Amino acid sequence: MSSLNPFIARLGIAFPIIQAPMAGVSTPQLAAAVSNAGGLGSLGIGASTADQARKMIEETRSLTRGPFNVNVFCHAPAERDAAREAAWLRYLAPLFAEAGIEPPAALNEIYTTFLHDDAVFDLLIEQRPSVVSFHFGLPSVDRIKALRDAGITTLASATNLREAELGEQAGVDAIVAQGIEAGGHRGMFDPDAVDEQLSTAVLVRLLVQRTKLPVIAAGGIMDGQGIKAALDLGAAAAQLGTAFVLCPESAANASYRANLRSERAAATRLTSVLSGRPARGMVNRLIAFGESLGSPVPAAYPVAYDAAKQLSAAAAKLGNHEFAAQWAGQGAPLARELTAAQLVQTLVQELQG
Repeated sequence: MSSLNPFIARLGIAFPIIQAPMAGVSTPQLAAAVSNAGGLGSLGIGASTADQARKMIEETRSLTRGPFNVNVFCHAPAERDAAREAAWLRYLAPLFAEAGIEPPAALNEIYTTFLHDDAVFDLLIEQRPSVVSFHFGLPSVDRIKALRDAGITTLASATNLREAELGEQAGVDAIVAQGIEAGGHRGMFDPDAVDEQLSTAVLVRLLVQRTKLPVIAAGGIMDGQGIKAALDLGAAAAQLGTAFVLCPESAANASYRANLRSERAAATRLTSVLSGRPARGMVNRLIAFGESLGSPVPAAYPVAYDAAKQLSAAAAKLGNHEFAAQWAGQGAPLARELTAAQLVQTLVQELQG
C-alpha cells in the first residue's frame, strides 16, 4: 500500500493510519503498539515537562523500532485577567463545595507553550523522533527548519485554509486537516476568531485543491470505511483519536471507558468550559453548568484548565467523575474495545475489503 502513497512511504509506515496524539490519553505503550502494527503511533507531550517528555520518548523507543510522532502545543501564552479568573472561580464555587474543597485562591498557567520552551525544543533535536507535529499554531520558521534539518518530518494541524497556507509557508511537510467532528481540542490558531466549523470532508477537499502538501484527514474517522472515504477525497492518510481510547494501552480511566461504551458517547459538545479553548468531549455536569444561561466567560487557556483539573481531581476522590475532561469526537458511538494491534489490523481489513 505504501508504494501507492509517497507520503506514507516517506514516513516509513505500512498503512495510512495515524493514531492521534491525545495528550493525557496516549501512552508509550499505545504509540508503540500502533507503530509495531504498521501505523504511526503518537505521543502528546503538550502537557509534559521536558523530563517527562524524555521518559515518554525513551520508553516508546524501547518498545518499537518503528517511527512515531511527538506532538507539541504551539498556543499563544495566556492573556491573564485577574477579574475574569476570579469571576470564573466564584461561579464554580458550588461545584468545588460539592467536591469537598474550597476553590483555589488563584489559577496558574499550567502548560508552557512550545513557542517558548527551549528545553523541549532541545530535547526534540537531541532525540530526533521520526515525526513532530504542531497543534494550536506554528513555531518559528527557524525552529521548523531546525527540526527538518535534523531529519524530522513535521506536521501542522489546520482547521481552515488560511491555517494550512500558513503551515505551508512556514515549511512544514504535511497538514493535518482537523474537521469539526474531531474530539479533543480544536487546533485553531486563534481561539477568538470566527470558526467556520468545516467538516473533515469539506476541509480535506479544500486543502487538497488549494495546497501542495500532503493532507491527513482527522475528525470523525472510526473505521476502515472512513479511512477509505478520506483517501478517496485525496487525503494521504487518516488520523484517528477516539477510535483508540478504548484500547487497553491508552491511559483512559474506568469512568472515561464506561461513558464511551454508553449512550453518553452519542452526546458530544464543542466547549471552552473545561480548558478555556474549544474542545469536543462527552457532555457532563461541568460542561452543562459552565454553559448555563448567565455563566461568565471561562478563564483563558490553559488557565481555566487549572480550575477544571483541581475540581475533577477532588471530585474523583469522592467517586464523582462528572467534572472530568473526557474528550471524544462525533464518531464516538462507533468506538470498539480492541487492543491497539487488533484495531489497526481490523482497520486495514476494512480499508482493503
